Amino acid sequence: MNLVEFLTERNKEQSKTYTSSDAVLWRQQYRAKYPTEIAALKCMDGRLNLALMTETPPGIIQPFRNIGGKFDLGWPFFGVLMREWVEYALSRGRDCMVLVTYHYSKGDSHRGCKGFGYDTKAAIANAEALRAKFEDVFGSSHQIVYPIVVGIETDSDSLVLHGTNGDKFDLSGHLELSEKELRQKLVELFPDMRERFRLDLIPLLLGNQRHIKKVIAENRTILDSEHREQILGIGRGFDWLHLPNKALLVGPYSYDLRAPISTTAAILLDNLKNGRIPKEEGVVVVTSAVYRSQGPEKLLAKEKARSLATFALDAIEKDVPELMPYLKSVVGTVDMSTRAFEQM
Repeated sequence: MNLVEFLTERNKEQSKTYTSSDAVLWRQQYRAKYPTEIAALKCMDGRLNLALMTETPPGIIQPFRNIGGKFDLGWPFFGVLMREWVEYALSRGRDCMVLVTYHYSKGDSHRGCKGFGYDTKAAIANAEALRAKFEDVFGSSHQIVYPIVVGIETDSDSLVLHGTNGDKFDLSGHLELSEKELRQKLVELFPDMRERFRLDLIPLLLGNQRHIKKVIAENRTILDSEHREQILGIGRGFDWLHLPNKALLVGPYSYDLRAPISTTAAILLDNLKNGRIPKEEGVVVVTSAVYRSQGPEKLLAKEKARSLATFALDAIEKDVPELMPYLKSVVGTVDMSTRAFEQM
């Protein structure tokens, strides 16, 4: 199976699972018990699958991905998306939690975030600054929107909470804490956090505890934690493409979109040159736009995807020309109600 066929089959499988009765009812049940809307601002690294790491239903945590987890609330498109997300939650009487993430590896810094040159201190500083921007815009008293800095340690898939009290809490070192003990820990870490936020954050922590135990039991090899990506996804709607070391995902969330595209293309080229991926398979660049309704919204999504593909391929051809002989391009749209990708 070539890469394009792999992507097609992967999406069909994921869309079928997402729309199955079991999945739909699981999401409905979970939402009824834990109504807080949760967004995760993440790096492009495909290992960062928070639904898997927290054992929550896919579709509960809304992901936004960009190289290094770098986002700019002043960039009109991203700012509008965040405002619309908050307004959507308010229209349903829900609170909003924003997980501002960074990632790193305890075992080897070069399995960490390449978007920050493997500099974890710089990644944390970026996350803290972004958290502060959310407070500037949506309120520092956290009545409706609560931004939290969360580290993701990719060797164990552990979450690391950065409290407003200055402490850090690594779940991997507290796998036996009970729900009651975790709730008390959240009171210490986030003294101003309302009970509704704590109640809806606890399931993520309990799920992460279970997941870490599974990772330990599986004795996951180091190879599984190394960069071996051969797919570059550009745009939005890539929830179905969460795969460790298979894809890097760049969202349209900053003024300079060319730089992250070229940087990511250079990572794929490096993977090819160093034999981490086979040259005969090459790489695939997938550009995607999303829609929720038929008619003009879907047609506009198609235009966005085409335009983004033209921009991305031009950037790669000029900045990383060595990659072009190995590159295939796929352009399409994603129906957010089904997660189905329609290739154009």
